[in-house]
Amino acid sequence: MSTLDLVLALGGAAALLAAILPEVIARRPLSLPLVYLLGGVLLFALPLGLPEPDPIAHRVALEHITELCVVVSLMGAGLAINRRAGLRGWSTTWRLLGLAMPLTVAGVAVAATALLGWPIAAALLLGAVLAPTDPVLASDVHVGEPVDAENADDEIRFALTSEAGLNDGLAFPIVYAAIAAAALGGGRLGEWALVDVVYRTVAGAVAGLLIGRLLGRMFFRARSDGLRLSERRDGFVALAATFLAYGVTELAHGYGFVAVFVTALTIRRAEHGHGYNNVLHGFVEQIERLLTAWLLLLLGGFVATGGLAALTWRGAAVGVLLLLVIRPLTGWLSQWRGPAGPRERLVISFFGIRGIGSLFYLAYALGQADFGVPAEELWAVTGFTVLASVVLHGVTATPVMDHVDALRDRLTTPNT
Repeated sequence: MSTLDLVLALGGAAALLAAILPEVIARRPLSLPLVYLLGGVLLFALPLGLPEPDPIAHRVALEHITELCVVVSLMGAGLAINRRAGLRGWSTTWRLLGLAMPLTVAGVAVAATALLGWPIAAALLLGAVLAPTDPVLASDVHVGEPVDAENADDEIRFALTSEAGLNDGLAFPIVYAAIAAAALGGGRLGEWALVDVVYRTVAGAVAGLLIGRLLGRMFFRARSDGLRLSERRDGFVALAATFLAYGVTELAHGYGFVAVFVTALTIRRAEHGHGYNNVLHGFVEQIERLLTAWLLLLLGGFVATGGLAALTWRGAAVGVLLLLVIRPLTGWLSQWRGPAGPRERLVISFFGIRGIGSLFYLAYALGQADFGVPAEELWAVTGFTVLASVVLHGVTATPVMDHVDALRDRLTTPNT
């Protein structure tokens, strides 16, 4: 039996299930990522002769596949957000980005140093890798369709979607700091601050804004019928916008993740209520679901084939501390006296889902420098944390959000 034929058959089956499962598991305490993760564990545990999903041997391929999945997800997240960007309307987001994220990085780095004895470069890298809220795996706690008025003012879904859309790009400066510390002993602080923090972030935001405005004008207001793509309803144009924004920004040495999300926001604002936004979002969501299915099958295979063999109880403790203590605590503190109510603050703080973005950042960083820690151990701690997050948040997301929605409905429905 040809290995390629088997892989194609299994890939096709996974893609078909990606279309079927959302309806099957709807309203159950189960998420699609969790189903695929368990499926990957079972699949690779069988004697089928599948190639071992080794993130070290296939680092470059993993880096690019996860990169593609994240940028596609960022486009979908940006297109779905209803709220106009601003200081007050996005107050919760800015708090999560400006306070919760750096505090989470610091907390994970301290835990890795204290419990694992890792050097500062490796500890800082782990903090950067695990700090971002993932835009890929958090579909159960994200806003829905672009014209979903029901969730337009839902602070929980908005905060988690907008946070995930931006902090996957804003983790890059910290990753670069860890790379610099590993390669040069941290002697490039000034260059890092000016280039990796300021220039690349601003370049990503500006490029996204310009490209988004250009595409938004072309899609909705072009004088030529051939350029006014909103009347042709081609969903794959969302991929064109994604790749254009990402590629142009990376060529300019800016942060492409930031650019893609800002591009999506700007396209959405060009014609806020236009149905073409749904077409674009729907297509991106389908591609994202497909890529996520395949990647989580591989993550399950990583677990089934001994990928966590290098994990110690101390490494597992770092992941558990992040999910149950560090992120909830920093998320709660960052929202002090913010617009979110007590229940909303609790839910936002808890659902700091880790996922595909963490895998990308680790694969990227390990191709740039030696961090003084075996790559197997870095992958084991990161893989365990993502695995634990998928299980913990996958089981709790539906019942928690159903409870929050029901409570909000009771409070907003007038007595009759």
